[in-house]
Amino acid sequence: MKLTIIKNPNPLLRVKTVKIKDPLNQDVQELVSNMVETMYAGNGVGLAATQVGSDLRLCVIDAEGTLYVLINPQITAKSKTKVISEEGCLSFPGQYFPISRHKEVQVRYVDENGQPAKLKGRDLLARAIQHELDHLDGILIIDRIKKSRSKIKSVPKK
Repeated sequence: MKLTIIKNPNPLLRVKTVKIKDPLNQDVQELVSNMVETMYAGNGVGLAATQVGSDLRLCVIDAEGTLYVLINPQITAKSKTKVISEEGCLSFPGQYFPISRHKEVQVRYVDENGQPAKLKGRDLLARAIQHELDHLDGILIIDRIKKSRSKIKSVPKK
């Protein structure tokens, strides 16, 4: 079932998520299925539970043709190298912002079968992981714009 994607400035987007105790719970499995359908219907790369009004620590990502279901994800390593790239968000339809993200990240999570898993992502997958985990922590793309811009130093005129 396709869910409604919450748009900014809805305060539900600022909710910090709670860990899922039983990933195999029928309600959790149904939410996963509905989120995947909703993400594809919105032509998104990822979708976090907060974007559909849930406070569960769960996101789905489809990068380069592979679907990932991340339950209770946590970034365990980040590259020193960062890349600024245009980024969009289903909660900010039609808007794109230059965002600085780590080029590579490693994440630990539980998959949709309840199994512990690790994933190393680079480029688009790394960006999507960071973006969706931000959502799970109540951080929005507009919060990252300010940080990205503050790192760009202006060159004094001669």
